Amino acid sequence: MVEQRVAGDSDQKLVTRILKGEKDAFEMIMERYQRPIINFTYRMTHDREIALDLAQEVFIKAYNSLNSYNSGYKLSTWLYKIASNHVIDYLRKKEPRWVSIDTSAEEDGRPMDLPAIQENQVDSLVFSEKLEKIQTAIKRLPLSYRRLITLRHVNECSYEEIAAICSLPLGTVKNRIFRAREMLRAELDGIL
Repeated sequence: MVEQRVAGDSDQKLVTRILKGEKDAFEMIMERYQRPIINFTYRMTHDREIALDLAQEVFIKAYNSLNSYNSGYKLSTWLYKIASNHVIDYLRKKEPRWVSIDTSAEEDGRPMDLPAIQENQVDSLVFSEKLEKIQTAIKRLPLSYRRLITLRHVNECSYEEIAAICSLPLGTVKNRIFRAREMLRAELDGIL
């Protein structure tokens, strides 16, 4: 009997189909989780191209290790764990980039043209500046805190999911997220 292919199959059914040799079922998993995984890798790296590459590598790793997936966990949690570990590995290997503050704003060796700000763009600009300050503050967090804040507030994972993704006790996750929020609050106090 051939199992009917349904786009609404549960994650578990899709995993079962893949393990039975139906490789095209993995495309459905990718369609479901590609956007959140790319979003997570982007929030951690702040580089679109790197985020896309890392997300692709995450799905390759997931496909190659699908037989080790424990169905006791949600598939999304398992994918985030792979993504989290992969991004952390990448960021640890990456060398910091330094830019002199004396360098002029140039693109391809020629000065960049900056557009004039219109009056109706002021609110948008203020919001963008605040968002940029928040993102910069998050970037300055120690990597372990940044990962937890990103999972909680950007990817909207529950504390339990974060504990599973990061292989940490639930109390440790809650404590570190609290500390990370305090660090952000201290850095952003008076700025926003």
